[in-house]
Amino acid sequence: MASKLKSSVVSAFKMHGYCLRSDASKYLVDILLPVSEVSREDWIDRILEAVEKQSLTSSVVDKGIVQAAVHECKTEGEDNSEEVMTIIDAFSVPKFTYLPDRKKFLPNLSCNKMAPNLHSTAKDKADIFRDRYQILHQRTCRHDLFTPLMLGATAEESARKFQLKPIEYLLGCTAKIGEVIVLGMLTQVKEGKLYLEDPTGAVQLDLSTTSFHQGLFTENSFVLAEGWYEDSIFHVNALGFPPAEPARTTRAYFGDVNFFGGPSKTSVKASARLKLMEEQNNGAMFVFLSDVWLDQAKVMEKLNVLFKGYSPIPPTAFILCGNFCSEPYGPSYTKTLKKSFAQLADMLLQFPELLESSKFVFVPGPLDPGPGKILPRPRLPAAITGEFERRVPQATFTSNPCRVQYCTQEIVVFRENAVAKTCRNCVRLPSAAGVAQHFVRTIIAQGHLCPLPLHLSPVYWSHDAALRLYPLPDVVVCADAYDPYSETLSDCLVFNPGSFPKSGFSFKVYMPATKAVEVSRVRDMPTDTADSIDAMQGAGDSAVW
Repeated sequence: MASKLKSSVVSAFKMHGYCLRSDASKYLVDILLPVSEVSREDWIDRILEAVEKQSLTSSVVDKGIVQAAVHECKTEGEDNSEEVMTIIDAFSVPKFTYLPDRKKFLPNLSCNKMAPNLHSTAKDKADIFRDRYQILHQRTCRHDLFTPLMLGATAEESARKFQLKPIEYLLGCTAKIGEVIVLGMLTQVKEGKLYLEDPTGAVQLDLSTTSFHQGLFTENSFVLAEGWYEDSIFHVNALGFPPAEPARTTRAYFGDVNFFGGPSKTSVKASARLKLMEEQNNGAMFVFLSDVWLDQAKVMEKLNVLFKGYSPIPPTAFILCGNFCSEPYGPSYTKTLKKSFAQLADMLLQFPELLESSKFVFVPGPLDPGPGKILPRPRLPAAITGEFERRVPQATFTSNPCRVQYCTQEIVVFRENAVAKTCRNCVRLPSAAGVAQHFVRTIIAQGHLCPLPLHLSPVYWSHDAALRLYPLPDVVVCADAYDPYSETLSDCLVFNPGSFPKSGFSFKVYMPATKAVEVSRVRDMPTDTADSIDAMQGAGDSAVW
């Protein structure tokens, strides 16, 4: 029995390119012998996955490596860290690096520290674009249009297939090259001239006759360029974004790796317990507001109406995005904001039902106190929020962007006026009618919340992973000063609640059970309860009194 088990263990490791030392194989046999034959194969697979996560310098696996892998598997089996709702700070999001030779993601341990360094090395800046390119390249190569042809493919099937070429393929040819497709980043190597760049080189572009597909094309965005090459210039016939990929497709290739962050070591998508809780709690809802100007009396009045309307049926969470003041107040800004939060705490204490059942999440805006306009932005300083947090224990002040995990659903919240900023820096501005659709297409295809040049939208180099959208989450909330919108692409719901005071005090409500989002609005308080009920039933959108 032991010899047969040893043979199967050694064979399994060989299939994955590893060579087991004798002490390691003996240790595994001793561990697996008491396990039933039905469960052994599953245990071997889990141990192999744990071994592959380690940074190995050789294909030879010794006993120490195997012991660490077995310990990790046992720890995962005892992991009870699954929580119904978790708020994930941008600075705690794990960073994974894709290795093309191994075709898998490995955690970047140098960046996953408890106290990471904000100001990193120049290598981290280069890694931002190299990592984004590798993610989009492997995703594009898996698409049906770019997968290799099978033996015996028909001429019709061959006509529907394309092949990606690196830029070095163009630079290495002296003669004219016919139609080719290249994946690269738009950049200005020389002022006033656009180039396409990838890890192998850069080539100048001619966009005079280019047909642009849907999206907002800016510098530092990655594109698929189709055209022909002659005289050191790539003449582009068509320019589009890399094809998007639904999250379920991504996870089919990379398993239950937790890219999203949180206490669980594996993706919450694999949790049957959380899935059951999600199905049972069909009344859960999240209320999203943006530009919550606490220094404005009218806004505070509407917030009071909002909280009063929801007190009989408390939502799971209120997610309030900044800016939390209507305008900067100079030296007195901090004092004004602290006073405004004290008034908000006084208001919330009047609704004990909400304080008991709902969470209050605060995401800072571009003009709120913080270290400049660099992304990700840390939470509001404790000097401003400390007293509020003491009086409202259910309050959480987090970073911008932040991530919310509710049962098996993944929600990303981002407060930035990104639509206007992206449109201002487009290579070609699309029609005004479908700007929201173009913007959603851009961030989903790029797999990034803000794919703008670093001089326009600065990012902490070692924390660019916090802005990635890969795999795609279930919901992306882009709280923006732009008009409210709601779009779904590649099974990812993207919506903007709009500015609370500028859009007639409207907001958005997300229902996890149905994955639907509703437009709501705070209206004036009716004097008669019956009138308010009639008005709600007759309203075209959801109204809260």
